[in-house]
Amino acid sequence: MPLQPYRRVLSVPRVPSTMALMFLARLPMTMNGVLMTLYIVTGLGRGYGAAGLVGGGVTLGMALGAPMLGRCFDRYGLRPVVAICGIGTTVFWIAAPHLPFEALAVVAIPAGMLSVPAGSLARQALATLVPPEQRRAAYSLDTISIEATFMIGPAAGIAAITALSPMWTLTALGVLFGGTAFLIWLVDPPIREGAGQADELGPRPPLRSWLTGRLVGTLLIAGGTLFVLVGTELATLAALRANGELGVTGLVIAVMCIASITGGIVHGVVKRSLPQGVLMLLLALLVIPVGLADHPWWLLMLALIPTNLMCAPTLSATTETVSRLAPAQVRGEAMGLQDAFTRLGLAVGGPVVGFAIDHSTPEWGFVAAGVGGLVIASAGLLRRRAPATAAEPALAETCN
Repeated sequence: MPLQPYRRVLSVPRVPSTMALMFLARLPMTMNGVLMTLYIVTGLGRGYGAAGLVGGGVTLGMALGAPMLGRCFDRYGLRPVVAICGIGTTVFWIAAPHLPFEALAVVAIPAGMLSVPAGSLARQALATLVPPEQRRAAYSLDTISIEATFMIGPAAGIAAITALSPMWTLTALGVLFGGTAFLIWLVDPPIREGAGQADELGPRPPLRSWLTGRLVGTLLIAGGTLFVLVGTELATLAALRANGELGVTGLVIAVMCIASITGGIVHGVVKRSLPQGVLMLLLALLVIPVGLADHPWWLLMLALIPTNLMCAPTLSATTETVSRLAPAQVRGEAMGLQDAFTRLGLAVGGPVVGFAIDHSTPEWGFVAAGVGGLVIASAGLLRRRAPATAAEPALAETCN
């Protein structure tokens, strides 16, 4: 397979170092959910429902804070925002093992709002550094990097909390958050064209001129994508548990990640890829029949490969579309909205698919994940096809 598109992207000055930095910054983010769950269950003696309450609060805070932080990036630049977020996140995770459950539940949402948005920053930096014709390959590399962090982070977190006490593990996580935030502040990767001053890009366009039906539809499809992904993972875990095969969970998830990475590699090198809406529909449709092959574990693993091949391409196409539709003056806020919609998809997908599993069987969890994703994606596709406003055609012309 020709990998020239990736070589061109990695030859752009500052791209390799920026991607490596954002890889490090994402690692603690992939650990925090499982570490907080294990701490609340084992350290505080609470149930998984209580752990889910705190985890859901952090996720909700991230969803609420992402657009606001994005707007602050657009207005004030990277360093002031990262400094505040880095200090807030570090303090929360260092203090977490010393707080009672009730206090954790209260501060979960504001702590989530202050999380350093490493994913949004990575996408903004690539949009600034990489020419438009190379961004598909760049965003594919970024998505592949995300998959790699999810293969490493949770496993490393579980190993750490098993070897050390929960208090020391959460404290170390806080230090890791602070260290990566400091590195981002120190390196100061470019997230806007020019010298990074807001006035150099011209006046900020009105919200209605860029938050068009086409962009809202793209964001809805992004939320549907994460609905499918979290639902698929939950149904997979439920199926393996029901069949007494939890011991192979790590292998099954690793194969799912490898399939997604493979799809992302192909998406980044082809001259013309499928559009975001088609990729999302394939992602959802291919997961519905997985429950028919839920045992033995190796058959389930094979059945999950086709839908996971669509995972990274769908996420990459989403970022490519958002960066194309959003003017440079509001790119941070647009990327923040993308983060918000994806986290809302995560927050909704887990309970909905979990309800379906609790009241039926794991096989129906795959159906719920696919059908729910199709419903959300259909709403997004309809919104994208809605009649354009007066400002939307002009915007589309400038973006295409």
